Amino acid sequence: MKIEEFSQALYKSVKAIEVELNEQQIEKFYEYMNLLLEWNKKINLTAITVPEEIILKHFIDSLTIASKIKEGATLVDMGTGAGFPGIPLKIYRKDIKIVLVDSLNKRLNFLKEVIEKLGLEKIETIHSRAEEFGKNKKYRETFDVATSRAVANLSTLSEYLLPLVKEKGICICMKGGEIEEELERAKKAIKILGGKVLKVEKFELPKSSIKRSIVLLEKVEKTPDKYPRKPGTPAKEPIS
Repeated sequence: MKIEEFSQALYKSVKAIEVELNEQQIEKFYEYMNLLLEWNKKINLTAITVPEEIILKHFIDSLTIASKIKEGATLVDMGTGAGFPGIPLKIYRKDIKIVLVDSLNKRLNFLKEVIEKLGLEKIETIHSRAEEFGKNKKYRETFDVATSRAVANLSTLSEYLLPLVKEKGICICMKGGEIEEELERAKKAIKILGGKVLKVEKFELPKSSIKRSIVLLEKVEKTPDKYPRKPGTPAKEPIS
């Protein structure tokens, strides 16, 4: 896809979610897409390889949470994979400081190249399991926002994210369309971990029937020291 066509497609889609991008930001998204496709030939980063689908399912989907992040916030993107939602958020929001965490070094090597080529600032990558990162005193309860996209069920995800945010901080859990049953099962875990459900937003991605849910959790009290539990446990035995 040529940049003119890409620019037009991206511009129309971001307008639908009330996001405005300048020419330089659109160029960065274009370069990001090309790097993603190039690296995807070597390592498995995404099953989505059609440019129009990358725009919608990766870029637009990531930007749907941008308005929920306050100015100058510190954000951790847990299990970032190919950089979603962290890289699109950084391209759009220069003011926020972002930490991308992933357990696979290959993916982080890709992200480092993206950061360097796009000239992104106030963003770093960290190689770690979610459970180990949550125990790290340097990062535990230091972020304003923790987010993750399609990483785990809500009980498990709460155990990954809530230990990372300060009190009054928020967790933005990016989920698929059907969330009611999962949310009901996660309520006990959220409470134990010091959180409460602030809001659930349901919507469709622009000009599609792709359903999405955003679950916003607020940290209302300190997370007990025992959480997160050892690697693998939150996924195998979610708090219930």
